[in-house]
Amino acid sequence: MASDDLRVDSSIDRVDWDRAKADLVADDFDNGRSAAALRRSFEQSQHVAFAWSDGELVGMARLLSDGVCNAYLIDVWTRSDVRRRGAGRAMVEHLAAQVPGQHIGLQTDDAQEFYARLGFRPQPEFLSRVVGKWLDNDANR
Repeated sequence: MASDDLRVDSSIDRVDWDRAKADLVADDFDNGRSAAALRRSFEQSQHVAFAWSDGELVGMARLLSDGVCNAYLIDVWTRSDVRRRGAGRAMVEHLAAQVPGQHIGLQTDDAQEFYARLGFRPQPEFLSRVVGKWLDNDANR
């Protein structure tokens, strides 16, 4: 993928969600959502970004925001065979531009260096809780 081939947009309807789900599984980036639930996650997010190269989906990300002061970056994925070529950065910058003046938080297991290069800094400890059993809900059926 040449950087000039890369296009980032917010067009949910262009995405083949079954293929996206398969790509996430192949990249060991799948968290168990069905293709339909994955689509709903993106449809119900305030801001989304999709990276395309030669007509193929090579990345996606979404941002949850209160529209005032806080946003949460989530589901940032770039297809493994095109990583380190600008798609991740382009999607994060596309999303960040949608929330001027807001604090953007995120959680990552292994991409600290990537986010540090984009200006993210460590914050105090992050806590979480799953209500019931992970993804055991009507939205994922």
